[in-house]
Amino acid sequence: MRFLADEDCDGSVVRALGAAGHDVLPARQLAPSADDDVVVAAAFRERRVLITEDADFGRLVYRQGAGNHGVIFTRFPSRARSMLAASVVAVVVTYGAALETAFTVIQPGRVRVRHHPPRSP
Repeated sequence: MRFLADEDCDGSVVRALGAAGHDVLPARQLAPSADDDVVVAAAFRERRVLITEDADFGRLVYRQGAGNHGVIFTRFPSRARSMLAASVVAVVVTYGAALETAFTVIQPGRVRVRHHPPRSP
């Protein structure tokens, strides 16, 4: 799968997905310090699932209807950070391409996948 890792995405997630054979592009390589709307538009244009720890992407997708090819939002408190990368990889293995039409929230011990049709920007 193809992913765009937002600047706040933990580096361990980028490395773990890359090691699992996925194409992971850090957002800073496309547009350093870009606003969230620019990042979500870049992920859509590049046909990549966006991975973020920034809750503002939920607002962009649901309230403003930003086009996307899936968003993975991770919510891991500091005491559970050691499980973050493995949890994301496990969700990608479990759900696969279904993540491309979903807003997915991953928390320690919990995954919520809300499917939606892809929208244009």
